[in-house]
Amino acid sequence: MPGIVDRLQHNRDKACGIGSNSHAIKYLNQDYEALRRDCLDRGRLFEDESFEPLPSSLGFNELGPNSFKVRGVTWQRPTELCRNPQFIAKNASRTDICQGALGDCWLLAAIASLTLNKQVLYRVVPQDQSFEENYAGIFHFEFWQFGEWVDVVVDDRLPIRDGKLLFVHSEEGSEFWSALLEKAYAKLNGCYEALSGGSTVEGFEDFTGGIAERHELSKPHPHLFKIIQKALERGSLLGCSIDITSAADSEAVTYSKLVKGHAYSVTAAELVEYMGALERLIRIRNPWGQVEWNGDWSDKSKEWRYVSDDDRSRLLSRCDDGEFWMSFSDFLREYSRLEICHLTPDALTGIDIKKWAETEFEESWRKGVSAGGCRNYPRTFWTNPQFVVKLSEMDDDPDEGEDGCTFIVGVMQKNKRRRRKMGEDMDTIGFAIYEVRSCFMMQVHLKQNFFLRNRSAARSETFINLREVSNHFSLPPGEYLIVPSTFEPNKNGDFYVRVFTEKPADFQYVPHSSMCSFTTNPRVYINVTAETADSSCFALSAGDDIKTTGFSLSTCRNMISLLDLSGSNCLLYKERDADRSGCMSSSEMRMAVEAAGFSLNNPLHQIIVARYSEPNLTIDFDNFVCCLTRLELLFGEFLVYCLCKHSLCCKEGGVGTGVSGY
Repeated sequence: MPGIVDRLQHNRDKACGIGSNSHAIKYLNQDYEALRRDCLDRGRLFEDESFEPLPSSLGFNELGPNSFKVRGVTWQRPTELCRNPQFIAKNASRTDICQGALGDCWLLAAIASLTLNKQVLYRVVPQDQSFEENYAGIFHFEFWQFGEWVDVVVDDRLPIRDGKLLFVHSEEGSEFWSALLEKAYAKLNGCYEALSGGSTVEGFEDFTGGIAERHELSKPHPHLFKIIQKALERGSLLGCSIDITSAADSEAVTYSKLVKGHAYSVTAAELVEYMGALERLIRIRNPWGQVEWNGDWSDKSKEWRYVSDDDRSRLLSRCDDGEFWMSFSDFLREYSRLEICHLTPDALTGIDIKKWAETEFEESWRKGVSAGGCRNYPRTFWTNPQFVVKLSEMDDDPDEGEDGCTFIVGVMQKNKRRRRKMGEDMDTIGFAIYEVRSCFMMQVHLKQNFFLRNRSAARSETFINLREVSNHFSLPPGEYLIVPSTFEPNKNGDFYVRVFTEKPADFQYVPHSSMCSFTTNPRVYINVTAETADSSCFALSAGDDIKTTGFSLSTCRNMISLLDLSGSNCLLYKERDADRSGCMSSSEMRMAVEAAGFSLNNPLHQIIVARYSEPNLTIDFDNFVCCLTRLELLFGEFLVYCLCKHSLCCKEGGVGTGVSGY
């Protein structure tokens, strides 16, 4: 979890374009060109000290140092494994990706999809690498990670057992780009075992920088065909698959020549006139280059006789090339899932390609401060980070005639895969969207009452323990509040939120406080009444070295008067203890501090919770008084300091500054 200094430096780098599509960050400050040149000058092969050939690089549990699965594993270079190793032989294809002893088929499916789009492939796998010219045992790959592109360097020592690569390998035994790509991705995530288990769209995103959405075809979005058409217009990557019910079903061919458990690509979606009506058609590609659908609208089906000559010549190819058409209704019935990866504007080239408008923010959930959980926890939900998107322009081409603004929201938890070694895993996350009025310009962090009185306008389809939750929406123009959260409260984590819109839109983070401000008349209320005077008096004991029998009722009243500048005599502690537990929760404390006249930002609330709360995040009365008294003194000293500076500045002819916080 980055500190303030790290975050400031990170923001400066981004402002300078570091981490962009054209200027990748050097992971661990390793410069590929400099390292390779140094190795060539010294006449030695590169050895990566940041990802050494050790058991810890393999894994921590099933592939841990004491696991039988890693017995007999050695590390060797391709030049030691075969006579004439190739980085890429002729042309990268799906046969270059064969799974090994690691459960990362999700990653391999994404890599296989890369081979269908050479522009994207060579962004991730730079072509200027080989085992021949300037070979120095060093290779590099580029991945997208939470808003930034990073360049990852590896040496070519690969894990071997019984003379064969332990993990991913090429069907052509002398080709190694896929094995080295997997190693670089393992390094980025801490070890090979960290790659076990995942979703193909996670790989899509890390190879493209795009945002992915999933559609279960058993319950399709009502405008899914239009969504597919728009995605294809914007250069998105689309994949579909048929679920398997057992291992025996994997790559089993159905009677209609569709392959189960196999990744297909969606390459086109068209409307054609057929027998007096419009028929929705979708084009699918089998990456095998053969084995095609043989049902309606297949290459030799009778349906093509009843469309215009222009449509037939424009759309139909009768060769067995692995690409085929089918009706959209058959597509929904035969396939189980569609995955769409929408590319960022900077990843697309060509003036004819429509581009999404993208905005992004990085934020954190912090226990007791900004990790409020989902809407099931109304007392803390409001403390979650809040974002406002202002949708002003409606789509040029609305879905099925319904006017609205199309946008995609994605919330991604950061670095969880990398932290598996430390026993962490993905949290269950989601988000809710509320329509708001006048909030965008006011920058108001909405409190509990708003969420108790208003229903959400939209929300994530589910809370789930995936790296990212994303959904596709179309809502009327207006301002909408997006509240990302974990399912349960008090889960620490960093996250990255993105909004893709068809038209440019304003997207802003709503801070808990724009500054640490201090009202002119702070109110600090202590719960002391005639009935509780005795217990309160003796709770404020002075110690053995001071002679006292405790504070008298009169003294307590004077203490209250000292701090209660408004004269309202409101019992703040009791008033804000909503559940009447006798202690304040961290969220109740937050409201009490604001009611007392102090408007603090998240970092300061985090300090208060760490300093004054018990392990269960409750704040008792003693700590409550101590906290508010401390804030009163600090802000009072700060006010005097600023007034003095103001006076001095005026005497010297300068311009004074108002005191609004620090």
